[in-house]
Amino acid sequence: MRYETVIGLEVHVEMATKTKIFCACKNEFGSAPNTNVCPVCLSMPGTLPVLNEQAVEYGVRAGLALNCEIPNFSKLDRKGYFYPDLAKAYQISQFDYPLCSRGEVELDVDGEKHKIGITRIHIEEDAGKLVHEGSESLVDYNRGGVPLMEIVTEPDFRNAAQVKAFLDAVRANMEYIGVSDCKMEEGSMRCDINISVRPEGQKEYGTRSELKNINSISAAQRAIEYESRRHIEVIEDGGTIVQETRRWDESKGKTFSMRDKEEAHDYRYFPDPDLVPVYLTDERIAGIKASLPELPAVKRERYVAAFGLPEYDAGVLTMSKYTAKLFEDCVAIYPEAKAISNYIMVELARLLKENNMDAKDIPVSPQDLTDLLKLVGDGVINSSVGKQVFEEMFKTGKKPAQIVEEKDLKQTDNADEILSIVQQIINDNPKPVADYKGGNAKAMTFFVGQAMKATKGKANPKTVNELVKAELDKA
Repeated sequence: MRYETVIGLEVHVEMATKTKIFCACKNEFGSAPNTNVCPVCLSMPGTLPVLNEQAVEYGVRAGLALNCEIPNFSKLDRKGYFYPDLAKAYQISQFDYPLCSRGEVELDVDGEKHKIGITRIHIEEDAGKLVHEGSESLVDYNRGGVPLMEIVTEPDFRNAAQVKAFLDAVRANMEYIGVSDCKMEEGSMRCDINISVRPEGQKEYGTRSELKNINSISAAQRAIEYESRRHIEVIEDGGTIVQETRRWDESKGKTFSMRDKEEAHDYRYFPDPDLVPVYLTDERIAGIKASLPELPAVKRERYVAAFGLPEYDAGVLTMSKYTAKLFEDCVAIYPEAKAISNYIMVELARLLKENNMDAKDIPVSPQDLTDLLKLVGDGVINSSVGKQVFEEMFKTGKKPAQIVEEKDLKQTDNADEILSIVQQIINDNPKPVADYKGGNAKAMTFFVGQAMKATKGKANPKTVNELVKAELDKA
């Protein structure tokens, strides 16, 4: 029997406000434990919360970016549950009147369009953090009261690739509109995954599992693939899927049961009596909408139409507002969009990954990148050397012309000099010559590589290829 996987997400995004959602404590990652706390976020008797207006605006910005409806009225509720990192024994969240509702995100996955419905976006406070040391458990309340938005989707995903595309899209949009840095490694974006399987063609959903607090996109993909297989194996072995909450163990590549899955009534939601409802006028919502920048999807379409880029290139460039800005600044100086795109997508992306750097910290200026591309385009250096120069620019901050001069990297197109090198290599390597003569055309790449090595990569590749072929044909 063939099965279909059904997935819904709850994405928690930490908002980049300066202070917490209900008090004036700093919203700051990495501080010493329990230093960003006060009687309000520690829930001392007699304290009262005050709603952070910026957190409301950030939630609305997120909703508009994800095509949600923004109602004029919403309210805050108490969600009751007991856990050591939740000082009040309830979380201030939203239940029946969220800040945003009924949105939609269109994804392009492997050339196919998919629409993902967004049920709601609500704002809430984060809990503290448990730190386990040997037989002891400590609580750091710095994160308690940090403003979150929770993006709840419809069960519209059918595979891990769609989930990845959605999380990438959410992260990009949140970065563009300035509401979060979405650094999953720091916990500022994480997701819960609701997953079930059903026989293909069946309308009813299967029993679902919830995978809690997945903190990377790659982990989300692996967890989905594992859990889907687990469900199918249980069903085919005659077992029954239990509705439960599970955790993903990255080191073991498996999920493990944590507890039975709670339903909404288990949390005993009721309106928070200490906080007034939120009223947003149409004018306020329109003003927030007008303040949004050009979003990734619109920018992507513009790159294809205005610069003639492939959709794939446009998608990669717009995934971060920092790479998009670098691209646009470069094109304004040097109108060779595809060449600029290639360097950003391949060389820059590789170096950022190798050096564990964020795109906002790109160390190469638009002027220096375009100066390098001009050196390649004008034939001063070849494309292979260009990549070496770019890496040196990235590491040292030096200008491309300076690097070319210091390392003597200018391209040589002296045919007589190159011919002499090619002839010597052919004379020294009779076996590859015989292979070429025997019909193995790929043997030619050996001689081209040796010639480029002998010239330290400075020879004109086109000249090298022409001379190698001519000399092999004569041999």
